[in-house]
Amino acid sequence: MSMGDIFSSLNRVSSRLSEEAFLTNKGLSNEVGIHVFCYDPKDELTVREYFAGLKGKEDVPFRLIERDLYEIFLEICEEKRILKGIPNMEDRKGKEYLSEQLQKVATPEAFVEKMKYEPHEKGDVLVISGVGKVYPFMRSHKILDNIQHIFSDIPVLMLYPGTFNGQDLGLFGKFLDGHYYRAFNLL
Repeated sequence: MSMGDIFSSLNRVSSRLSEEAFLTNKGLSNEVGIHVFCYDPKDELTVREYFAGLKGKEDVPFRLIERDLYEIFLEICEEKRILKGIPNMEDRKGKEYLSEQLQKVATPEAFVEKMKYEPHEKGDVLVISGVGKVYPFMRSHKILDNIQHIFSDIPVLMLYPGTFNGQDLGLFGKFLDGHYYRAFNLL
């Protein structure tokens, strides 16, 4: 993607999020309204800035509720009182051991529990960010698998620094992040 491409894509986002069919999950053949906005990882800061600006807009029919997976990860580690010990554990036991231990604590269910909010209102769009920052401790397809039933009444939008071909999520254009076939490309 060239720099021009990200701006032309972002220019289409607001109107797409404003569509009645998008906001009511219509036209998805009874599927859950999970959408993926893919972008080149080098455009991360541009995408973050754009969505931060959209969150503050008041003249739109949608309200963005953002959940940053990395922030949630830190919150879970803090609550379990292990955050400060993570660097030491990595030094002592290695990356693989650390990753295994963290995945026992920061489960998909724990993430989803932190993402929940009530009530869901008409026009709400759950935006999942921080996918690249939290990798490899949490994989995006595991989050998507676990949120379907909780957020079935509002659209979900995952900001994804990579590719999605309708079946496979490719993080950073380098790693197969997982298979997920219930989502749709936003644009």
